[in-house]
Amino acid sequence: MTAKSLISPSASLGTLPVCVDLDGTLITIDLFWEGLVRLVHSRPYLVLMLPYWALRGRAYLKYQVAQRVPIDPAKLPFRREVLRSLEGIRISGATIVLATGSHEIYARQVARYLGIFSDVIATKRDLNLSGRTKARILTARFGRNRFHYYGNDRHDLPVWLAAGSATVVGASSSLVRSVRRRVRTDAVLAPKRGIVTAIARAIRPHQWVKNLLVFVPLITSHNLLNVSLLRPTILAFISFSLCASAIYVMNDISDLDADRQHPRKKYRPFAAGILSIPNGLVVAATLCVGSVAAAVMLGPSTLLLMLAVYVGITSAYSLSLKRRPVIDVFVLAGLYVLRVWTGGVATGIQLSSWLIGFALFLFLSLAFLKRYAEIQGNRQMPGRGYIAADASWMQGIGISSGYMAALVLALYISAPDVTTLYRQPKALWLLCPVMLFWITRMWFHAGRGVMHDDPVVEALKDPVAYGCAIASAIVLMIAM
Repeated sequence: MTAKSLISPSASLGTLPVCVDLDGTLITIDLFWEGLVRLVHSRPYLVLMLPYWALRGRAYLKYQVAQRVPIDPAKLPFRREVLRSLEGIRISGATIVLATGSHEIYARQVARYLGIFSDVIATKRDLNLSGRTKARILTARFGRNRFHYYGNDRHDLPVWLAAGSATVVGASSSLVRSVRRRVRTDAVLAPKRGIVTAIARAIRPHQWVKNLLVFVPLITSHNLLNVSLLRPTILAFISFSLCASAIYVMNDISDLDADRQHPRKKYRPFAAGILSIPNGLVVAATLCVGSVAAAVMLGPSTLLLMLAVYVGITSAYSLSLKRRPVIDVFVLAGLYVLRVWTGGVATGIQLSSWLIGFALFLFLSLAFLKRYAEIQGNRQMPGRGYIAADASWMQGIGISSGYMAALVLALYISAPDVTTLYRQPKALWLLCPVMLFWITRMWFHAGRGVMHDDPVVEALKDPVAYGCAIASAIVLMIAM
């Protein structure tokens, strides 16, 4: 942020009235799009009405959404830089007007909450206050070049030209240069962050490590170097990873309210307003196309069927099951097992009952670990069905499930058919203490409250986890 961006424009404005945009300027988000998402999420049957409302004009669509979806101004992500700037202007005695394309239902709620605006000019049922329309109305009200305008995107260019002076908020460097060439620019606040970095954060590529589970059938059957089986497994990994990222994006869009109440998730790109909902929909659609393309390359039905099952379960989880205690944990564990199963389906390798049992208990432990870490320290969990008092029974079941996975591994090592796969099967017993140590250590950190609330992120950050993985690989090579 430049030094100029920290200076309030109040000193150079004199007594000019100051008009302030709401969406993307005063707040980091767009209230219409957020209202639309909440409407679809809470009353999906109204999706059928959206085309009819849209045909009657964008203003009418905004009105229908605003009257059905309330907002809580206290929970909106306001730009602190803008609020500080406006406070200086208010102290100087200048008139401040909220001039926004959001519907007046929302605009007046925000104005009442902040208490710094002398008037509100906003979209009405039959008038969409945006772009040239906003410029025309503000010019008629204050006169050309007789007001100052706070805006954030290219739709505000006609308004800046009519205003005669500008404060640019949350804009890209190219837009800032464009405004400066045409209009006297008094300040640039909260320069826009790189969208590529924000998209990378939103799709969470670190979570793709979960999809490495599709390689488990290859590893356990000693076919990791079989090129004919490696290709479909790689395609399955790519397809599931892209699909998972698309689902993460859609989940973040649907979980905006809950994420903003979470101490860490409130910084996610959509919750913080770094990425817009339309941008997110485009990213999700692109990822879905890539996921289906990878699945089609494998074959007309095999991977596509598994992908459909995965999307169906994750969609049900996102829409409803994640708010149902216990059920949500078993669904999470099931999704891990589904990845292993997909690896078998893609390659035609039949999974043993030992592997399925081991995976079920291990991933159930990790699913409980995730929920336990989220509520540890008496934290509330908006959008979930748990309370802090649930931590004790979660810990008991989670640790027991992890130790059961180790027991299944021990029973497998003792089974007669192991000798057909390994020349030194007794070496496999070294896997049990390594696994027990890692599970115990993860739960120990969770109990101390020093673990990340996502076990995958914790494992990726933990050098000891890498050491356990390397030790396990060495043991397997010795046993082979």
